[in-house]
Amino acid sequence: MAKKKKSRIPIKTAEEINLMRAAGETASEILQATAAFIEAGKTTREIDEFAAREIEKHGCTSAFLNYRGFPGNVCVGLNECVVHGIGDEQEVKEGDIVKIDVGIFKNGWIGDNATTVPVGKIDDASKTLLAATEQSLFNAIEYAVEGNRLWDLCGSVNSYVRKFKFTVVRDLVGHGVGKELHEEPQVPNYRPMGKRSPVLKAGMILAIEPMVNAGTSHVETLADGWTMVTADRANSAHFEHTVLVGKEAPEILTWRPRTALPEQLGIPELAL
Repeated sequence: MAKKKKSRIPIKTAEEINLMRAAGETASEILQATAAFIEAGKTTREIDEFAAREIEKHGCTSAFLNYRGFPGNVCVGLNECVVHGIGDEQEVKEGDIVKIDVGIFKNGWIGDNATTVPVGKIDDASKTLLAATEQSLFNAIEYAVEGNRLWDLCGSVNSYVRKFKFTVVRDLVGHGVGKELHEEPQVPNYRPMGKRSPVLKAGMILAIEPMVNAGTSHVETLADGWTMVTADRANSAHFEHTVLVGKEAPEILTWRPRTALPEQLGIPELAL
């Protein structure tokens, strides 16, 4: 009989899951504090420096700083920035949307989460983009249960946001997470064609992160070699949670109050 091939997707032990819970809770606290710090007139460098102080205050280290040469403590970018923005002298203005991605090491384990922050009054198109992107994240999380197929989780993001004529970024994906920032499996925001979908098992931990654009799905990398922006410079939204696959229900390890509830943004409840 042929030997069964072992899954390359790590399954955490109960002790490891508890360490991931602690890292996720701290990452969430840092993200929420940083989001609350954002206001018109602040520079993205000031936001990065604030996050660095919060990371130090919590006795953690940044999982991003110097990762493959990345120079920021967190990722911070405005409007058309999709991900990997570097804090600089760019000033936040009323009506902007600000992407914040916080990853930290705590006791050797990673907490990874992201949000998009509306600054003051934003336009209706941006309200819908934020609400739809965050809802697509929660739709995907519902699939993080043992026995479900990963591609169903991934495909739910694209299926939802395209109802609003938005597009998902295909050049960037979510990922497994644990002691390493990027572990197996890759977690795209669309259903890969022609590939067999892994079956989810309890104890797997995924960083699920819809990256959704108001216009084209195509992205470009700026001259700094890191900042990724939409090719047409339309707005982009990014939300992320670290999620434990459960036997009967998923567990959000980076839980926080929702940022973009439709009623908070003054638009009708979005249909699932």
